[in-house]
Amino acid sequence: MSATPANVHLGTGRRKTSTARVRITEGSGKLTVNGRSFDDYFSHDNFAKQAYAPLLTVEMREKIDVTANVAGGGVAGQAGAVAHGIARALQKLNAELRSKLKKAGHLRRDPREKERKKAGQPGARKRFQFSKR
Repeated sequence: MSATPANVHLGTGRRKTSTARVRITEGSGKLTVNGRSFDDYFSHDNFAKQAYAPLLTVEMREKIDVTANVAGGGVAGQAGAVAHGIARALQKLNAELRSKLKKAGHLRRDPREKERKKAGQPGARKRFQFSKR
């Protein structure tokens, strides 16, 4: 297994069923997800903004290059996973950023998951119509 160079920091982010493996390096602010630019990959501008929100919080949007591999889930979950991964990688880059990232809520993994469907019901919570007679 190859060791990562000193100036590369890794972070794993998760949200719903999405997992993002994020690599950050010092650079010019180039952002890529699965080989495509953030704006190209995330269909709506809000998802791209959500994904790089940790960089805006610590004011490093133009100083850090981000490369992310993300799989599973939908666009919203993937954007959240990338943001979580970026925050974790930034924390490894500079431990002093932890307080800012934590206060903004970027380091907390959103625990909400889809509830499973139960047997004898049409959905997770929905019930078949009750008939008294």
